[in-house]
Amino acid sequence: MQAQKRKHFGAYFTPESVAAALVKWVVRDSRDRLLDPSAGDGRFLAQHRRSVGVETDPSSAALARERAPWALLHEGDFFAWAESTKERFECVAGNPPFIRYQRFAGETRNRALQLCRRVGADFSALTSSWAPFLVAAASVLKPGGRMAFVVPAEIGHATYAAPLIVYLLSHFADVRLLAVRDKIFPELSEDVWVLYAGGYGDRCDHLLLATAERFEFAESAPTSGLHISANALQQWNYRLRPHLIPRTTLALYAQLQRQTTTVQLGRLARVGIGYVSGANDFFHLRPSTARDLGIPKRLLRVSVRNGRALQSGAIDEGMVTEWIAQDEACLLLYLPRELKLPDQVRRYLDSRQGQEARGAYKCRMREPWYSVPDVTVPQAFLSYMSGRSPTLTANLAGCVGTNSVHTVHLSSSIELAKMQRAWKKPLTTLSCELEGHPLGGGMLKIEPREAQRVALSFASKDDPDIDVSLMLGVRTLRAWRHCSAGTQ
Repeated sequence: MQAQKRKHFGAYFTPESVAAALVKWVVRDSRDRLLDPSAGDGRFLAQHRRSVGVETDPSSAALARERAPWALLHEGDFFAWAESTKERFECVAGNPPFIRYQRFAGETRNRALQLCRRVGADFSALTSSWAPFLVAAASVLKPGGRMAFVVPAEIGHATYAAPLIVYLLSHFADVRLLAVRDKIFPELSEDVWVLYAGGYGDRCDHLLLATAERFEFAESAPTSGLHISANALQQWNYRLRPHLIPRTTLALYAQLQRQTTTVQLGRLARVGIGYVSGANDFFHLRPSTARDLGIPKRLLRVSVRNGRALQSGAIDEGMVTEWIAQDEACLLLYLPRELKLPDQVRRYLDSRQGQEARGAYKCRMREPWYSVPDVTVPQAFLSYMSGRSPTLTANLAGCVGTNSVHTVHLSSSIELAKMQRAWKKPLTTLSCELEGHPLGGGMLKIEPREAQRVALSFASKDDPDIDVSLMLGVRTLRAWRHCSAGTQ
C-alpha cells in the first residue's frame, strides 16, 4: 500500500509475531469466533480458522482474502457494520486505524461518536479514530468476551483516552496494558502499547500496567506489573504515563505539589499561543525587503518565529540587532484594523503575493484580511516543543511571537528572574515531563493548558536527595519518549 494511502486509512500492518500473540491471548477454544474489525491484509484472521473481518480498503481486503481464504470478510465502514450487525463474538483482536481527529470527520465520525455514546463512552469531537474504534469493537462481544489490540501510546497521556479508560473499567472484569518502549513499528514516529481486556459485561476497580523494553511473543497477556486503582487513575485524570516512573518518585512529586512553597505556573502567569498570521511568508518580511517596499517602521514588529530563538535565558536587543544584520525574515507586518493604510502598504497588499495571501483560509476568515489578530508583547516566551525540556525565556527586547512559541503574560508581582530560577529546578523539569506529552521523534510537547499546571518550587533550600529522586523520574520519562538526554 502506498504511504499516502496508508496514512489516509491509518493502516500500518502489524508484525506477524504480535498478531499471533494477541490472537493467542483472546482465543480460548478452537470453536471461538474471532473478529478483526480492521482486517488490513489479514494477519490476525490468518491466526484462527473461525475468523471474521471488516475492512474498508478494497486492496487490503483482497490481500486478506488471499492470506485467510477461510475467513468471512465484510468490506465497508466498521462503525456502520457494528451499528447494524446482530452477530456477537467470543473474542476480538486487531490493530485499529490511527486517524487523527482533523481527518476523522464527517459522517463516519458522527456515526462513531453516536454509537459510543449509546454504549456508554462519551468522546469529544477531538478524538482520534482508534479510541471509539475499540469501544465499537467491544460492543459486539458476547458476555464474558475478550479483546486484545495494538494501541497508540497516546492511550497513556491523551485527554481523549480518558473516556476509553473509564469505559474499559466499567465494562470489563480484567484490563491490562503492556507499555512497550522499543518501537513495534520502526517506520513510525508513534509508539504503540498493547491492550488486553477480558470478562466483558463485568467491571473492575483497577487495571494492570506492565512494561517491557520490547514486545516478545507470549502465550498469555502479562500477569505482573503495577496495579493502579481507579482512584489513583482518577487523580491523574486517567493518564497512565505518570505511572511509568517509580512509585516512590510519583508519591514524592505529589507530596511536593501540596507544599505551600510550590505554585502552579497558571497562578503566576497566563500562557497562550502566539498569533496566527495565516500566511507567514507574506506577513514576515526581511529588513531589506521592508526597506525596498518602503514599509514604515511603525508598522513592523520584531517577531520570534520559532523555538530556536529561546535557547538562552533572554531575548535582548543584541539578539534582535543580530537578526536584523543577518536579514532574517523576522519583521511582522502589523496593520491594526482601524489603520489608514499608507500607499506603500496598499501596493504590497495588492501585489501578486498579497493576492495569494488573502486567499489563505485564516486570512479569508477575518475582516480585514490583512490585520493579524492577537499580536501581543509578553514578558516571556515558553518553548512548546523541545528535545530536553521546555525553556522559559525573558522577552527583554519587546518582541511578539508566532504560534510556534507560547506567550507568557505575568499576572502576579513575582519577578520573572525568580520564576526562571525555579523553572530550572528538578521539580519543574519532572513536572514538564508529567504534564506535557511525547510527540514522537524524542520530542516533548506542552500545550498552554498543560503548561498552566506545571509546578514551580520556591523553597528557600534544595534537598539533594529529593532532587536525585526527581531526576530519576525525568530520566525515566525521557527514555520512554526516546530522548537522548534520558540516559544522561
